[in-house]
Amino acid sequence: MPAEQRGTYAGLAHPAVTSYLTDLGVTAVELLPVHQFVHDAHLEDRGLRNYWGYNTIGFLAPHNGYSSGGSDGEQVDEFKSMVRALHKCGIEVILDVVYNHTAEGNHLGPTLSFKGLDNAAYYRLVPDDNRYYYDTTGTGNSLNVSHPHTLQLIMDSLRYWVTEMHVDGFRFDLAASLARQFHEVNRLSAFFDSSSRTRSSRRSN
Repeated sequence: MPAEQRGTYAGLAHPAVTSYLTDLGVTAVELLPVHQFVHDAHLEDRGLRNYWGYNTIGFLAPHNGYSSGGSDGEQVDEFKSMVRALHKCGIEVILDVVYNHTAEGNHLGPTLSFKGLDNAAYYRLVPDDNRYYYDTTGTGNSLNVSHPHTLQLIMDSLRYWVTEMHVDGFRFDLAASLARQFHEVNRLSAFFDSSSRTRSSRRSN
């Protein structure tokens, strides 16, 4: 495999990799988070980088750092090509997705997107003091999935990755946090209700 393709979408789609996976009998691969993410400031201060991807800031974009072809949109075509190559080999693509928090951290974290758009809609805030975030994720913030705009963002993202990028499934990081209506996990939460209706709609179509 060309050195410049190692660790990229193109690298995973390279014949050397797909033939190896096929020889092993692999029928599905699960990718660690590939939504656009940022590197934590405390890591960058130490000359380090986030190799895991659990620091999402863009739910409808493949991470540009995993593209061998460029970061001005080329990453989208490269990701689609990767999925096509794997599908041709009979290998499904499952994404590890992080919808429970974002890279904006707590009240001391940066304002990168959602904080500046509508802080109270996108994040769960402490009821008695809205300066602070109600954190059920251990990352500084938790997305407010009970708000219709936030829930719509997640559902739109899932539909995008299925209909446009043609992935086959998802593994939800900290799904219990997504299911919190108020303080407790609720299997009848808005998130579970919306996702089940989306699955039912896809089956009927």
